[in-house]
Amino acid sequence: MQYLNELNDIQRQAVTDINGPSLVVAGPGSGKTRVLTYRIAYLIDSKIPPYQILALTFTNKAAKEMKERISKVVGSSVNKVWAGTFHSIFARILRFEADKIGYPSSFTIYDTDDTKSLLNAIVKEMGLDPKAYGAGTLYNRISSAKSNLISPTAYSNNAELLEKDRAKGVGQLHHIYKKYSERCRRSGAMDFDDLLFQTYRLLHQNPDGVLEKYRSKFSHLLVDEFQDTNYLQYSIIKKLCLYDGSPQNICAVGDDAQSIYAFRGATIDNILDFEKDFKGLKTYKLEQNYRSTPYIVNAANSVITHNKKQIKKVIWTSHEQGEKIRLVKAISDTEEARRVVDLIQEQKNRYHLSNSEIAILYRTNAQSRLFEEYLRRSNLAYRIYGGLSFYQRKEVKDILAYLRLINNQNDDEALKRIINYPRRGIGNTSLDKVSAFANANGISLWEAIGSDTDFGRSTNSIKKFRKMIEGFIQKETGVGIYDLATYVVNKSEVIDDLKKDGSHEGQSRLENVQALLDAIKDFEENDEIIDEATLPDKSLESYLQNIALVSDLDNEEEGSETITLMSVHSAKGLEFKSVFVVGLEENLFPSAMAIKSREGVDEERRLFYVAITRAEQYLTLSFAKTRYRYGKISEDTASRFLKEIDIEYFDDSSQSAALESSGVQRSGVRMAPMRKVLRKPIKVNPNFKASSISDIIEGAEVVHQRFGKGKVLKVDGDNDSRVATIAFDNSFDETKRILLKYAKLQVL
Repeated sequence: MQYLNELNDIQRQAVTDINGPSLVVAGPGSGKTRVLTYRIAYLIDSKIPPYQILALTFTNKAAKEMKERISKVVGSSVNKVWAGTFHSIFARILRFEADKIGYPSSFTIYDTDDTKSLLNAIVKEMGLDPKAYGAGTLYNRISSAKSNLISPTAYSNNAELLEKDRAKGVGQLHHIYKKYSERCRRSGAMDFDDLLFQTYRLLHQNPDGVLEKYRSKFSHLLVDEFQDTNYLQYSIIKKLCLYDGSPQNICAVGDDAQSIYAFRGATIDNILDFEKDFKGLKTYKLEQNYRSTPYIVNAANSVITHNKKQIKKVIWTSHEQGEKIRLVKAISDTEEARRVVDLIQEQKNRYHLSNSEIAILYRTNAQSRLFEEYLRRSNLAYRIYGGLSFYQRKEVKDILAYLRLINNQNDDEALKRIINYPRRGIGNTSLDKVSAFANANGISLWEAIGSDTDFGRSTNSIKKFRKMIEGFIQKETGVGIYDLATYVVNKSEVIDDLKKDGSHEGQSRLENVQALLDAIKDFEENDEIIDEATLPDKSLESYLQNIALVSDLDNEEEGSETITLMSVHSAKGLEFKSVFVVGLEENLFPSAMAIKSREGVDEERRLFYVAITRAEQYLTLSFAKTRYRYGKISEDTASRFLKEIDIEYFDDSSQSAALESSGVQRSGVRMAPMRKVLRKPIKVNPNFKASSISDIIEGAEVVHQRFGKGKVLKVDGDNDSRVATIAFDNSFDETKRILLKYAKLQVL
């Protein structure tokens, strides 16, 4: 057992104490996976038959990695270990035992699309409004019910749930749930939630046969990422190993400080209350961090101590002190992106970092857009981890297709993309007829649908579509791009279609649509000159060309050196030498929804904890004073989480001044001596009124909505090409050059 020599004292105890219940509280970078895999190896070396070991994980990747590591220690016998995800292990059991609960062993597993399709069919059969009873909303509510062990019958008898449904306009949901369950059973099908729900039902209804069989079969149970289990998963675990006479050989491994999936049904109470269920529990705290420098580790500790419900621990590291944390205060979201990319360039040059050693983490996927644009301008290769590039996301491409068709009616690809989105009853057969007619006559699809040709049952719908687009074209002549785009997403009913999906993914798509509208507003109102050779053009054509250049990404080769952009949720379990956590503002991180409750804020704080502990050597935190939201510039305050980091962990005390000037008052932490605040906070004035261009002259003192107060140093150019050079008090640059044609400046 030479591998035991690779462990520190507390890790070795957690690996070798294999009898009775144990909880391994594994801080970030503390060797959790090593403990889990070596414990299984030790069980096998201790003559426990591999087939009596059950190891539950949350991803197939984790299960595969675990088996590969164990095989290097104990050889091929690891293949007999029951190791896999909750869903894969329980699906395997259900294949053997499905007949006990009235299912065939060959049952079908419905994916999300199958489930939503069936729910839509039931809504249609019941004559309900599909807008009120969106498949995404129904899917979420039924999934939540199953995760809390609420059957269709129990749901129908729960007055609180029924009242909640009526208040949300889905009073028939309990009938839909019942019909959905009946239809699945009739079809011999289970959805993903059923793989757990029906497993519990199987064990509960067959205590002497099936339950006893699997209790006897699995003498040792291990659960990875225990803090991410939901009520149903934990209920199954307790069925298997919490009963009279049981040796309770269960080992739960996880970290309450990294419980960040409440939106998926995970409950932190499972790990916090574990000792209440399993008496005589032995707890091992892995507190040594092998990943990060002391400044990063101590900053994480100072943040997480503000959570009320937690398992107390103090993470430490023996690494050298390293670099202090960098704090970036930007005037705008645009400037934040530019400064972050500039700092990436600086780090690459100073510390010789490769692209793959750098990550930008954000709270919502919609934030990626600006960072993508500035990375491309700097010729820095990047990839979106766990998602598409902003401009490649379906909902974004759909809206851009509408704008493309308004700009160019002969754009056949744009027309094909949206002619039946949202659904208008124009199927592929009808579109094929339109295409055939266009090809036969050498005309565009737009011209074809404007003819008097009969395209079958969809003809009226096709005519209505063309009339709608003609209305958009007419609208373009009298409004700006932002107003046009806003009109399009509402009038086309795209926004209504997206709102039908009440899932987390549906909310993310809505955020992406709003981010696109905000980007259009930013393009329309941005008066700063970036390219001296080309003065800005605010036309729809110019905007679409700009987007085409930004979104025309070269295909990255497999394994290419790229900077990683991802949401914090996607970053869990990963690590990078340099991490940038961006958008640290109130109502963004923590999110506006979360701050309504103490539990919500605590979960957001755990999410921030996960973000900063991804960094090995360099950590940069950034926030913006102003950001486009819902088409307007909003003034933002720095995230409350920033004030929870002791000032000594930042790179200099001026960072404290940056926080104080952003409306964050520190309390309960030691403060370094304050320096003079050099950058005054901008106040977004709702009564702001731009002055006439003729009033913008050399020497004038002016105010800009985004850049604040400044002084005009010079004005050059003629007519529409007049440009003002202005020194702003708040700017990190010495001066800014602004085209007066689009400028919004108020002379003081």
